[in-house]
Amino acid sequence: MTMDDKIEALRELREEARKGGGEERIERQHEKGKMTARERIEYFLDDGTFEEFDQLKTHRCTNFDMEERQPYGDGVVTGYGDVDGRRVFVFAHDFTVFGGSLGEAFAEKVCKVMDRAVETGAPIVGLNDSAGARIQEGIDSLAGYAHIFHRNQQASGVVPQISAIMGPCAGGAVYSPAITDFIFMVQDTSHMFITGPDVIETVTGEEVGFEELGGATTHTTESGVAHFSAAAEEEALDDIRTLLSYLPQNNVEDPPQVEPWDDPERRDDELEDIVPDQPQKPYDMVDVIDRVVDEGSFFEVAEGYARNIVVGFARLDGRSVGVVANQPRVNAGTLDIDASLKGGRFVRFCDAFNVPILTFVDVPGFMPGTDQEHNGIIKHGAKLLYAYSEATVPLLTVITRKAYGGAYDVMASKHLEADVNYAWPTAEIAVMGPKGAVNILYREELEDADDVDERRQALIDQYRDTFANPYTAAERGFVDDVLEPAETRPRLVRDLRMLESKRKDRPDRKHGNIPL
Repeated sequence: MTMDDKIEALRELREEARKGGGEERIERQHEKGKMTARERIEYFLDDGTFEEFDQLKTHRCTNFDMEERQPYGDGVVTGYGDVDGRRVFVFAHDFTVFGGSLGEAFAEKVCKVMDRAVETGAPIVGLNDSAGARIQEGIDSLAGYAHIFHRNQQASGVVPQISAIMGPCAGGAVYSPAITDFIFMVQDTSHMFITGPDVIETVTGEEVGFEELGGATTHTTESGVAHFSAAAEEEALDDIRTLLSYLPQNNVEDPPQVEPWDDPERRDDELEDIVPDQPQKPYDMVDVIDRVVDEGSFFEVAEGYARNIVVGFARLDGRSVGVVANQPRVNAGTLDIDASLKGGRFVRFCDAFNVPILTFVDVPGFMPGTDQEHNGIIKHGAKLLYAYSEATVPLLTVITRKAYGGAYDVMASKHLEADVNYAWPTAEIAVMGPKGAVNILYREELEDADDVDERRQALIDQYRDTFANPYTAAERGFVDDVLEPAETRPRLVRDLRMLESKRKDRPDRKHGNIPL
């Protein structure tokens, strides 16, 4: 056989590998509104940059006549390429081959690409579309999952890990995405659950559909397992590209800085009218965020879950920042279990990857009630406290209105070693709200008052003037300054520049023991 013949044979093998499970199965994938593994990778990466690993690898299983079916690639496409010119490693389950089920060779391919990502310091993106463990390979499939899980843990906090669920993801297959930093789902076509509807009905008698049990809406609004929901696969892949634009390649690099398009000295006088005069009246904290950060740069994370807290990425003078903010429009911005979990995990991600954190505070406290107490608000609220307290990245905090009780401490206060803390003139910083404080402090006096309501209101006004304002905190240095709202952006821009070289050492230890 001549060299030309050998090259032609190689090309035929590669072409066969690119066909996956064949044209019929590819067509079925398209009929479901889903792309193939290779189509997803080609859409996601910069044109012409994909370099594939192990294209011709096959399984070694001989059970159940499997040796007669040994498609190249073994149901997963792996390799690396560029996203906006920056290196990214990727694997994509190929549902057209054995339903994307995971076997020994499949797992080896995924482990290799994950190892290369960590060794070279680049993000890893997994495009999941799999029926789960390959039954024919038995315990080898389970071992393969465990090897992947271990690498997820080893890569955590070293390189960004992003999962896209683009089909079924069940049983053990859900744990790898759960360890990663962010999960994207596609409406109607992606599902995540430990046990499917049929098993649930058999065991518990409960009837539930795929969407209700583990669809995109369920996991982005109810469980909080997923962070993003997209109407189509292309939208999900576009959103992953956007997310990556805010993130560093790894934990020893700084986030990318882009050429600023917004005036760093821009003042916004409309900020002065955002916070209502009435203390109980809600407003949208996202409006505050949008007016302070670079125009159009706020990219919200987990928008549908625990909506009483807002988290996401933005840019300030072209620099990437993580944003955490109480949302007065939802439950008055009170911190509950879900909000504490959402905020705590996001803060820890930002700290792991050198992303400065900008916090906007309007919090009346932690959510009261037996439901919260019985379900562990104490330990879950402590997670957010722990996350802020251990963070070494630049921490910038703006108190817009309420900052009461322990929640004031938790939300990146000066006492947790936040670097810069500001308050607006509308800020109320106190142990509790004026009404509750008056009812406790002046209980006997109010019982004897001729006009209880009038006297209570007078005492509330007196308390607010004396305690529930930012000036007492400013006198003690607990806030660095009281700002006119309009000057918030330019002041934060200057502070972020000042903190760019911040370095903070912590005591040597194996790791802390966050209250899980």
